[in-house]
Amino acid sequence: MSEFIDGRMLIGGELVESRTSNWLESVNPANEEVIGRVPAAGPEDVDAAVQAALGAFDAWAGLSMTERAQALRGYAQRLREEGKRILDVEVRDTGNSIAKLRHDVASAVRGIEYFAGLGTELKGETIPASADALHYSVRQPYGVVGRIVPFNHPILFAAKFGAPLMAGNCVVIKPSEQSPLSATILAEIVRETLPAGVVNIVTGDGAGAGVPLVRHPLVKRISFIGSVPTGMAIQRAAAEVAVKHVSLELGGKNPMIVFPDADPDEVASNAVAGMNFAWMGQSCGSMSRILLPDSLYDAVLERVVAKVATIVQGDPAKEETGAGPMNSRAQYDKTLRYIQAGIEDGARLVAGGTRPEGAEFERGYWIRPTVFADVTPQMRIFREEIFGPVMSLIRYRDVDEAIELANDVEYGLTASIWTNDLKLAMRASREVRAGYVWVNGVSRHFLGTGFGGFKNSGTGREECFDEMLSYTETKTVHVRV
Repeated sequence: MSEFIDGRMLIGGELVESRTSNWLESVNPANEEVIGRVPAAGPEDVDAAVQAALGAFDAWAGLSMTERAQALRGYAQRLREEGKRILDVEVRDTGNSIAKLRHDVASAVRGIEYFAGLGTELKGETIPASADALHYSVRQPYGVVGRIVPFNHPILFAAKFGAPLMAGNCVVIKPSEQSPLSATILAEIVRETLPAGVVNIVTGDGAGAGVPLVRHPLVKRISFIGSVPTGMAIQRAAAEVAVKHVSLELGGKNPMIVFPDADPDEVASNAVAGMNFAWMGQSCGSMSRILLPDSLYDAVLERVVAKVATIVQGDPAKEETGAGPMNSRAQYDKTLRYIQAGIEDGARLVAGGTRPEGAEFERGYWIRPTVFADVTPQMRIFREEIFGPVMSLIRYRDVDEAIELANDVEYGLTASIWTNDLKLAMRASREVRAGYVWVNGVSRHFLGTGFGGFKNSGTGREECFDEMLSYTETKTVHVRV
């Protein structure tokens, strides 16, 4: 029996309860057992965190890049050392399979170390604007920035604050109320390794903690990862208070465009991998729409169904598990509604769509990995983000139609293109409206290559130098000689 997590927030270097005296319980989605609790922050807690960050700002921004980098590397090392403990909590709190979650902790550490090495590249410019003066620019931090992170990769997104810190900012983080427990371990690590107030963590729901953070007048920069409706609400709320820099990494309805020369075995394997069934489709980059020519449609469909049938579903703490439960009752109910909508709209259900059989699946938010065939653009499962384990296969006639179908949604986060024809790959990668495009690949992220979306999938880029630049403001200086 794993220990019950009795979490605390981190404000000004102290582990504290909420001034509201209220708590949020966290549930293991595999069996619906309460496994921990965190404070339910209110506006006063958020204000205290912002004031703590502001109080720490001058000293932190006054450090050299070398000193900031040294502090971050020490933090990254402690994060690495606590990886097993974090992993145990994350598996129980999210329902994600342990084999995949292990990658999240490692990626967070790599991201911190990456930005720790980039600080000295935050350079300004000299501009030859006139003959009798020196004109130059410098980059300066915003001050206090807020980061609101989602439930699907809690530690990865909460822990990865290297860009704002290396730019000289101090941070207030609001974890998801659906999977908040690893953030309490993060609070302990930050308290041990970074100066008080530089990073603050407030737990709670959107109304109690999220909205006050977005609307706080001293927070000039907001970063959010999550759904499109929430991202739009954050933009509105921020604009009602002040002019703020808001970056958004939002949802996707990502297409995998398969051209006739592709190998059906390779396509099927990567379609299943790209759908991220290990996360139960709860990843913004999941390849949920597979666009296939008539010549490959039946062959790929047959192989996809066969591969999905081999996915081991069960205890996410076991290494052999390929798919766990949905993260929450809300996600579970939403996904079931979309599966029913697919059936009602005329799509052909060829795999999954129901709760798996067996005593271990009687409780919890379990849905079998699901595949629909013969999906058309008029169907809701074609157009709307499900954020669940539901893959749609769609036919197309020619290249023009394939690209048109790929772009025929409000999202534009990622896309995958499969062909050995370089000219065709270049054309499709240019014309598809997505912020990140893989050619003959899926899902992998590479540090240094900006990740972010087009259209309603967001604004701004992460995991690259541009992310660190986005946490600075440019000041131009004129010196008359």
